[in-house]
Amino acid sequence: MSIIKSYAAKQAGSDLEVWEYDAGELKPEDVEVLVDYCGICHSDLSMIDNEWGMSSYPLVAGHEIIGRVAALGEAAQNKGLKVGQRVGVGWTARSCGHCDACISGNQINCLEGSVPTIMNRGGFADKLRADWQWIIPLPESIDIETAGPLLCGGITVFKPLLLNNVTATSRVGVIGIGGLGHIAIKLLHAMGAEVTAFSSNPAKEKEVLAMGADRVVNSRDPEALKTLAGQFDLIINTVSVDLDWQPYFEALAYGGNFHTVGAVMKPLQVPAFTLIGGDRSISGSATGNPAELRKLMKFAGRTKVAPTTEMFPMSQINEALKHVRDGKARYRVVLKADF
Repeated sequence: MSIIKSYAAKQAGSDLEVWEYDAGELKPEDVEVLVDYCGICHSDLSMIDNEWGMSSYPLVAGHEIIGRVAALGEAAQNKGLKVGQRVGVGWTARSCGHCDACISGNQINCLEGSVPTIMNRGGFADKLRADWQWIIPLPESIDIETAGPLLCGGITVFKPLLLNNVTATSRVGVIGIGGLGHIAIKLLHAMGAEVTAFSSNPAKEKEVLAMGADRVVNSRDPEALKTLAGQFDLIINTVSVDLDWQPYFEALAYGGNFHTVGAVMKPLQVPAFTLIGGDRSISGSATGNPAELRKLMKFAGRTKVAPTTEMFPMSQINEALKHVRDGKARYRVVLKADF
């Protein structure tokens, strides 16, 4: 038997309890990872609460994992991974490997359905398992205590920068400076882009400027938004609340793109001529594929980009989850394994 100790939700919305399960034999394509740190994401809360109607219990959440390779399946050997190596695991644990999306390197959009780490039993545990492709090697230069949130929140905002070919000459706006937005600010600053932060909390201004924003605009000030018409090559939305989007669409330069990674539940209302006039576009994206994750971790290691985090021992996981639920996290919470 291979017993894994975890913290699991036994039913929707419940506190997490210590739960041990037998992981069985290691599958040929699998890697077993010993967990050192695991970030807490709002998606963990959504899955614990079954907000998306796809959770099954007992549920072991956690998908921003920093750990070490503990064991390699037969087919996972000779894939560049070694026992004891420092690695990360993000939102996705498995993909089929043979559909058109996977073969093209777009595994996150696996046509047979990529398997989220949470649905695979995740990182609120002493160990977990995932397909070797989704085990991300970490550079020696990365800060392992804060790196976990890069594997979900970080890649979520890094991917739009790749898709939109952001460079040091790009003018980029970021809506919402929370768990996602603050990482976007730091990444864009490291790239040399001109960065504007849109925030509804004036108290954050000094902090956001210190993260690398060139300016902070009050997202609740219609007059301030009007003065920005035609200025941005890219605007990234990280909030899930419904806003008056039209001023942001009009703030796009010709050829500019409004890209949402925030799961806004109401449809985005946009007049056709707002897009037609100026060749503007609207897009969205999920998290990244293994190649994009590797690229992010190398970039973060080289430029010293690190999320702003608060640390809790994993034994205080329910207190840490409440801290996130209450909106008190500044800006991400990371659990340190202490089994």
